[in-house]
Amino acid sequence: MYLGKKVVVVLPAYKAAKTLLRTYQEIPFEVVDEVVLVDDASPDNTVEVAQGIGIKHIIRHERNKGYGGNQKTCYKKALELGADVVVMLHPDYQYTPQLIVAMVSVIANGLYPVMFGSRILGKGALKGGMPLYKYIANRFLTFTQNLLMNQKLSEYHTGYRAFSRDVLLKVPFERNSDDFVFDNQMIAQVFYHGFEIGEVTCPTKYFEEASSINFVRSSKYGLGVLKVSFLYFLTKLKIFKWRILV
Repeated sequence: MYLGKKVVVVLPAYKAAKTLLRTYQEIPFEVVDEVVLVDDASPDNTVEVAQGIGIKHIIRHERNKGYGGNQKTCYKKALELGADVVVMLHPDYQYTPQLIVAMVSVIANGLYPVMFGSRILGKGALKGGMPLYKYIANRFLTFTQNLLMNQKLSEYHTGYRAFSRDVLLKVPFERNSDDFVFDNQMIAQVFYHGFEIGEVTCPTKYFEEASSINFVRSSKYGLGVLKVSFLYFLTKLKIFKWRILV
């Protein structure tokens, strides 16, 4: 525990057999109480690797539910385990687990109820190998989303996130998409319900085994997140009632 708060790390996994061990070995168990791995019907031996390294809570989807669907299972299980702070960490080793203590400490001390590990603060993204077109798209999307949502996040697209229990109980994340746009829908819910998001600089790594989506999926995602921000904007103006918010 950290300051008497139970910390659960959730690992939304898909084809993570080659990177899971490295990720798991860097988790700071001096503050982390439980680890939950949800395997989204991977065609490799992710589950066997998880069992071999001693992960206690393993859930395997019989069919692929998508990135958002995986997170829904992760958060529900973490709440079931009594988590006070939940850290979502990708098991592809793209984000360093060594930032968990910093992110948890901010939430446990009541400074922010949500923390993001940002690849854009500093120069971590390009230095870590983020493709230039993805970096440019990230900056354009984040700028537009900040305007529509009246916020000042450095990026909306990091996969490294930590939440207080209160946030996960308050925001209706189960209404969200099962696809990649889930992350941005959850940001909209967090802001709509009056919570703030803190950020910490996060180095990142791009390599062959790290998960990534292709250009077509990236384009679809980009249009999806702009739609999220626009619907949030209309809902805040009371022109429209978006069911995942209201």
